Amino acid sequence: MRRLVSAALIGLAAVAASTSLSLAQDSLKLAIGQRGNWDTAMPEIGTRAGIFKKNNLVLEMLYTAGGGETQQAVISGSADIGLAAGTIGVMGAFAKGAPVRIISAEATGVADYWFVPASSPIKSIKEADGKTIAYSTNGSSTHSIVLGFIRQFGLKNAKPVSTGSVAATWTQGLTGQVDVAFSSPPFGLEAFSKGEIRIVGRGNDVDAIRNTTIRVNITNADALGKKKDAISRFVKAYKETVDYMYSSDEALAQYADFAGVSVELARRMRDEFFPKDIVLPGRFEGLSILQEEAISNKFLTVPLTEKQVSDLLQIPDTAK
Repeated sequence: MRRLVSAALIGLAAVAASTSLSLAQDSLKLAIGQRGNWDTAMPEIGTRAGIFKKNNLVLEMLYTAGGGETQQAVISGSADIGLAAGTIGVMGAFAKGAPVRIISAEATGVADYWFVPASSPIKSIKEADGKTIAYSTNGSSTHSIVLGFIRQFGLKNAKPVSTGSVAATWTQGLTGQVDVAFSSPPFGLEAFSKGEIRIVGRGNDVDAIRNTTIRVNITNADALGKKKDAISRFVKAYKETVDYMYSSDEALAQYADFAGVSVELARRMRDEFFPKDIVLPGRFEGLSILQEEAISNKFLTVPLTEKQVSDLLQIPDTAK
C-alpha cells in the first residue's frame, strides 16, 4: 500500500513540475523589421531550434516594413520587443520622451545595398544627384544611410523616398518608380549574379555607418519594468541563436526554408555579407558618431546627456 501511495505521490510531483515548467513559459510579442533578412531571422531560427523554448519563452512574431514601423509598434505598447530599429531614430524618439529602451545591438555596420536595373545609366551612388533614392520607413537605418549618402557625396538635389519593405522596394526599383532602390541579402543576389541589376552603393560606404551600431533591438519602458527577467532571457536566447546560426549547417537549412532560398545561397549570403561581428548583440559601438549623425539629420537637437544615455541603454549582461 505504501508503495502505491509513494508511486502516486511521485506521479503527482512529476505532473506538478511539468505544470510549473509550462507556467514558466513567458510570452513576448515581437515586431521584426523586414521578414526574410538574415540579421532579423534570429527569433524564427531560434524558435525552430528550440533555443527560446529552452529559455522558457514563447514568441509571437509580427513582421513590419522597416525600423520606423517597428519602433512605433514598441512605443505604442503593441509589441514588447522590436528588432532592427534604426539607432538614430530610436535616439530621437527617446529624446522626445518616447518610452523606448535599447536592449541589445542588432547590426554594427550593415550589409544593405543600393541598386539600379542593368539598363540604368547610373553607375555609382555619386551619380544619384537629382535622382530618387529609396529607404524603408522614416527613422529606419536605411533612412539614416540615404541621408549619409546625400551628405557625404554632396547629393544636394537627391530625393529620399520611403518605399516600405524590401519586396515592395524591389518592384519599385525594377520598374523605375524609384531611380535607386535598396535591398538586403539574400534578396537580389541571384539577379545580381545574372547581371540583371547593378549595385551602385553599400551602406558601409558611409563613413559614419561602417563601424557604428546602426540598428538596435528595443523594448518599451513599461514592458521592461514588468517583464525584465523575460527580456533578459530573450537577449540570452538571441545570443545563443547567433552562435548557432554561425556554427550549424542545420541552421542554414532552417534559414533557407524560412527565407525561400537554397542552402548554398544562404551560406554565401552569411559568409560574404554578414560576418558574425555585424550581428553580435553585445557589441554597441560609435555612440558619439551616432549622436553627431542624429544631430546632423535633425533627429536630435543636442547630444544626449550621460544620464539619458544610461537610461536609454538597458543592455543586460546576457548580451555579452
